[in-house]
Amino acid sequence: MSNITLVEAVSLALAYELKHDNDVVVLGEDVGINGGVFRATSGLAQEFGTDRVIDTPLAEAMIAGMTVGLAAQGMKPVAEAQFMGFIYPMIEHIVCHAARMRNRTRGRITCPLVIRAPFGGGIHAPELHSESVEAIFAHIPGIRVVIPSSPSRAYGLLLAAIRNPDPVLFLEPKRIYRLHKEEVIDDGEELPLDMCFELREGTDVTLVTWGSMIKETLEAADKLEKKGVSAEVIDVATISPIDMDTILESVEKTGRCVIIQEAAKHCSVSSEISATLADRGLYSLLAPVKRVTGYDTIMPLFKLEKKYMPTTQRIIDTVNEIMELSS
Repeated sequence: MSNITLVEAVSLALAYELKHDNDVVVLGEDVGINGGVFRATSGLAQEFGTDRVIDTPLAEAMIAGMTVGLAAQGMKPVAEAQFMGFIYPMIEHIVCHAARMRNRTRGRITCPLVIRAPFGGGIHAPELHSESVEAIFAHIPGIRVVIPSSPSRAYGLLLAAIRNPDPVLFLEPKRIYRLHKEEVIDDGEELPLDMCFELREGTDVTLVTWGSMIKETLEAADKLEKKGVSAEVIDVATISPIDMDTILESVEKTGRCVIIQEAAKHCSVSSEISATLADRGLYSLLAPVKRVTGYDTIMPLFKLEKKYMPTTQRIIDTVNEIMELSS
């Protein structure tokens, strides 16, 4: 058992699969000798060799194409998009090939690949380094989109993603890469995909979130409790497909829901959850579903970054608003 950070848990899971499955390869820009921009692959090339941990040219479209080809021929590639803002050249291969391989071949060929991408703001990065565009990929049939929010979930969910027979986009919230440590047992035990995790029980309001926003959401729940409001916190974890049953069950108990995301509000994952609550959980609601999100603008540079991202106080204010509406 090790007390490790989220980024170290990613490295630990990659090392486990490289060691136990010869079909697994890791590839991407600077993932080998340098160990990646955030050192998520540090030491792997030295341990497993440069034929298993492969430095590629700075060519995202090529990386995605190689990854699809390897997966279609029985390998289990784990590619890194160095930042989510660099993933756009990969979209053709992800959408037109990886997502469609099983359907196109009537199940004869699957595409067991993982594309890892550090994403989100909060680290004072330049343009195209702080994107939160998970909704683009959640909209595509045939792709799972997974977002860990703690070291233990990063370890278990990445193992499950690599072992999955279909493509997985594994988005790593880089703002919390080294935020805190957690005891993680390197036993190869995966966590279930397509399932929410209940992080905190409550009776008055359901707070639904994922990725780095777990931090502010849990902080808000703690402060609300001191004011007499009991908040249940749900980590969605897999945003495509979404485990709506867990969310609906929680809202049936609390009667209220606030959804928190870093991404822009328009046509987002929070939009889908809100719509499904209106469709399947309307009679459980004591107040309208509210959302605390980023703004419908390009993520600003670091001087305005904190203005853009949801804060603990914004979450508290929104909860207080719906509590007053339903009192």
